[in-house]
Amino acid sequence: MTFLYKADAVRGAHWARLFAEKAPHIPFRIWPDGSSGDDAHAVRYLAVWEPPRDLATAFPNLELVFSVGAGIDQFDLSAIPAHVPVVRMIEPGIVAGMVEYTTLATLALHRDWLTYAAQQREGRWQPVRTRVAGERRVGVLGLGVLGEAVLTRLASFGFPCAGWSRSPRTLDGIECFAGTDTLPQFLARTDILICLLPLTAATRHILNRDLFAQLPRNAALINTGRGGHLQQDHLLEALESGQLSAAVLDVADPEPLTADHPLWHHPRVMLTPHIASVTQPDSAVEVVLDNLRRHREGEPLIGQVDRARGY
Repeated sequence: MTFLYKADAVRGAHWARLFAEKAPHIPFRIWPDGSSGDDAHAVRYLAVWEPPRDLATAFPNLELVFSVGAGIDQFDLSAIPAHVPVVRMIEPGIVAGMVEYTTLATLALHRDWLTYAAQQREGRWQPVRTRVAGERRVGVLGLGVLGEAVLTRLASFGFPCAGWSRSPRTLDGIECFAGTDTLPQFLARTDILICLLPLTAATRHILNRDLFAQLPRNAALINTGRGGHLQQDHLLEALESGQLSAAVLDVADPEPLTADHPLWHHPRVMLTPHIASVTQPDSAVEVVLDNLRRHREGEPLIGQVDRARGY
């Protein structure tokens, strides 16, 4: 009943220590150890960032596949046997990190941090009119666990907050929109747009010139979803025209951007290297062990992927 970890080896060593402490009865291996021969036949559980191409044949007795991150767009679900559940990571550390990052980014845009950073470089002392939070409408694309937590925190600052999702949701104090028919209405009331959608065929390049045109002029963008959500050339157009005033991007396509990409040096863009939210081993292992228990006892798994939806 081996648990095999295939991702960052340093974090894997931390997982190994936690498994030894909390679940010593489960043999824990770090890739490539345990990935071949008889050892591979003993693997029942696999935690990965990118699954191996020959997963179905390499691990014939596999029972569960865990993503070590919140997303699974890096997975080829068709290569994973249909009877093997795929579970994405939903753990408190990821949620807390995303709330911290989006709060930082939203407040930076709200309080004109990019403007003041540019003025400092130019040696200019020039106040910008301060707007209260109640005048700045925030909207989040995606109302999963992360979107709900982000909106709850931002609402506490007094921002009028709304969320959009494919299926209807109800959140206390949050205006909720659902379905493609309501997207224009959601965008029209949003001054700072945060993308927390899963990346699927339906959401790839959703952040494009048509969507930007439906936002109020001088709106701002925060993308903490995936680089594939954004048409980067359309963002540059929107910034040039003034339709968008600024963008904070934690993801790109490709990652990293090419050295000559204009986003590196754009004065109205803040780039970070996909660090908004990182899985924390201590809380992640707790969640994984709880899911292993659920699997044994036939209970629903936390974070199980709906293959039809792709998330």
